[in-house]
Amino acid sequence: MSISGLEGLSNEDVHAQLNKGAKFVRYGYCVSLLLVTFRRESDIQFIRYDQSAFLRGLPYTGLSLLVGWWGIPWGLIYTPWVIGVNCLGGRDVTDEVLAAARGEG
Repeated sequence: MSISGLEGLSNEDVHAQLNKGAKFVRYGYCVSLLLVTFRRESDIQFIRYDQSAFLRGLPYTGLSLLVGWWGIPWGLIYTPWVIGVNCLGGRDVTDEVLAAARGEG
């Protein structure tokens, strides 16, 4: 499992961050080529308690804004959806990551 943002942190540091409000998220993005639209999610990102989840998602939001709309009909449906989720801080997958780390999933 590839998780961005954990560089330089020990397990204790991660748990301390989580206790302060940090989270693991995935950002959506949409790429369209007229009749074909791809909706995907980023690798998991660790958002520290003092970081902005909105700002970390801007590259994925920008990509969707540029090339997400062009597919008919799904580009017009998926693009606003992924932008909305990203603007709300991405999809929180903290519970899934912690369950996988404990060997429950």
